[in-house]
Amino acid sequence: MANHGELEHAGDRWRLRFARRLAHPPEKVWRALTEPEHLRAWFPTTIEGDRVSGATLRFAHPDDQGPAFTGRLITYRPPSLMELEWGGDTLRFELSPDGDGTVLTLLDVFDEQGKAARDAAGWHVCLDLLGRHLDGAPAPHDRLDGWTRVNSEYIDRFGPPAATIGPPESMSRS
Repeated sequence: MANHGELEHAGDRWRLRFARRLAHPPEKVWRALTEPEHLRAWFPTTIEGDRVSGATLRFAHPDDQGPAFTGRLITYRPPSLMELEWGGDTLRFELSPDGDGTVLTLLDVFDEQGKAARDAAGWHVCLDLLGRHLDGAPAPHDRLDGWTRVNSEYIDRFGPPAATIGPPESMSRS
């Protein structure tokens, strides 16, 4: 299973698809996807609000690196499916048992093709951090370490039209 995401058409929108095999049972991966103390290790924002389908959510960046925003929990079915509105994107996290591990599929549906490489690099790094966290490995000193390299790989994979919207200032450092 490749670590890189794929870019697909999703009707009149775009979709990034990542599938990662994690060497942990679905229940452990689910906790890492949904519990604040685990989210801090890998997700780019907090997720504040009730964990129930239809609930309004608030997302805040650590250290106020960007403005907080609201969204909605579309679907919440522990321990296999969480779908939410995250800014203008729809994020879907699906967990499937795979032997003694789990396959995590992340789908990110969005409008602007031009942000595909940027966002793919971001989710790639986030999923790497999730894997490290689940494995009990220490996080790198700089959570964005490697983003610039991975972003270049996604520009090559997806082409220039997928890279017309650049990174926020906080993501552009190597």
